[in-house]
Amino acid sequence: MGDAIARATLEKVNHNTISCYRKQKSRVTMDQYLELQPGQILCLEHGEQNLYVELIQLVIARNLCWVRPLLLVDNSCEPPILKDLRNASDLLWQVNLFRVALDTEVITYFHQLLAKEPQADLEPLAKQQLNHFIGQVWQTKQQDKE
Repeated sequence: MGDAIARATLEKVNHNTISCYRKQKSRVTMDQYLELQPGQILCLEHGEQNLYVELIQLVIARNLCWVRPLLLVDNSCEPPILKDLRNASDLLWQVNLFRVALDTEVITYFHQLLAKEPQADLEPLAKQQLNHFIGQVWQTKQQDKE
């Protein structure tokens, strides 16, 4: 039954991420901003880590997006370490810091993630990991402004 759910979710991921962005791996530009659709998988990169999120809604007037974290991938070692963030809080974040995730990069991660159910006892840890990652991104962004 878990495999059927994983396959159905991967089909949704494929459907939502295949678009004109498929061939590019860059941050969302203002022209592409209005073409984003709820359900698309976006990626926020920082150092060796990638935060994958599902787009819930665009806040066009403020150039923000409401996203639901899915997983944090630490690529500093092989194999990459996956951190399940499905129980973490939603984010309101600048859309131009994200890029559209390619279906080929997320399928293997999602297959591993969806093979297990989210665990409520890991929720505080997931929130802590997400807060730490976002804090690092914010700090780097502030340093870049200076």
